[in-house]
Amino acid sequence: MDILSVHNSYKIRGGEDESRDAEEYLLKRMGHVVQRYEETNFRVDKLNLLDTACRTIWSVEAYQTVIAKLTEKKHDIMHVQNFFPLLSPSIYYAAKAKKIPVVQTLRNYRLLCPNALFFKNGKICEDCISKPLPLPGVMNGCYRGDRLATGVVATMLTLHRVLGTWTEMVDIYIALTNFARQKFIEGGIPADKIVVKPNFVYPDPGKQDDKEDYVLYVGRLSAEKGIDTLLAAWQCLGKHIKLKIVGEGPLQDQVIEASEKIAGVDWLGPKPLPEVYALMGKAKVLILPSKWYESFGRVVIEAYAKGTPVIASGIGAMEEIVEHGRTGLHFRPGDSQDLADQLDELLSDPAKLVEMGQEARLEFEAKYTAEVNYKQLMQVYQSVL
Repeated sequence: MDILSVHNSYKIRGGEDESRDAEEYLLKRMGHVVQRYEETNFRVDKLNLLDTACRTIWSVEAYQTVIAKLTEKKHDIMHVQNFFPLLSPSIYYAAKAKKIPVVQTLRNYRLLCPNALFFKNGKICEDCISKPLPLPGVMNGCYRGDRLATGVVATMLTLHRVLGTWTEMVDIYIALTNFARQKFIEGGIPADKIVVKPNFVYPDPGKQDDKEDYVLYVGRLSAEKGIDTLLAAWQCLGKHIKLKIVGEGPLQDQVIEASEKIAGVDWLGPKPLPEVYALMGKAKVLILPSKWYESFGRVVIEAYAKGTPVIASGIGAMEEIVEHGRTGLHFRPGDSQDLADQLDELLSDPAKLVEMGQEARLEFEAKYTAEVNYKQLMQVYQSVL
């Protein structure tokens, strides 16, 4: 099979990029041909505001590039990971003009929410989920805190809703969880066009049993990730244990300050994936304190692969992926005391901790390996051919 893989990557590498890379690597290993078309947000810095706005709504350049690639070489499928902001939905029309089926993985909530997070002023927000015009998001400047920039995103969303882009130009959507699928159905995407296929980890980093005395956070340092909850929990803990934090982001200075003031908090900065895996394997627990729904939470299955249980907010995708009492624990979102209590209780039961780590690895082997995922992906592709 010949696949055109399309993605607009962010400045800070994250789960979307890791998942795209794993998928492409697996497809190539299984004998498929994958051609990559990638745009990067670093380019935004070189564009003026009007140019960026126009590209967000309808990128002539991206349309022409896809037409050229599909003319130069016959592809069976165009698989889009993320089109925002520089590729735009124009790429769907290019594929349709060349009669190539389109698969879109829904890696965030952009089609339903201007900031793609369902998160505003520190809380979950669904004000725009079913509105033809996401006016609440514009009034609140939900995209980058800027009403004008949010207006551009809202224009893109409204125009393509009116044109029928989301319902007619994409053959099938891949949601990462059942929770996400339901949200997109609520937002107007036809139920028969959305299938669920989770992320996976490939290559398998392997289980690790020799744990050390620390807990780990890996991810973007931003408000929706619950960094404040995590740091506050460390001041509530009844016992001393080291917290290692891996990542970067807008709250980086706050984390650095906390590492200087709160006993046991250690900020390691961003780390390459092999080092992250090594840290995950030795951690007693991975913590995911997000306040937003998460589209998936890739770090959870990476921890599972290493045999490390997860304590996560009991909300959205995390409530689905982390099985409370088996592969990890849930705590009330934003409740630092509950997080501290859950962690304190788990660390006080070494046998339960080991058992959860074993169950986490079994969960990975059952649902999140390359072998399982490849079969699911082929079923998706075959359904549109």
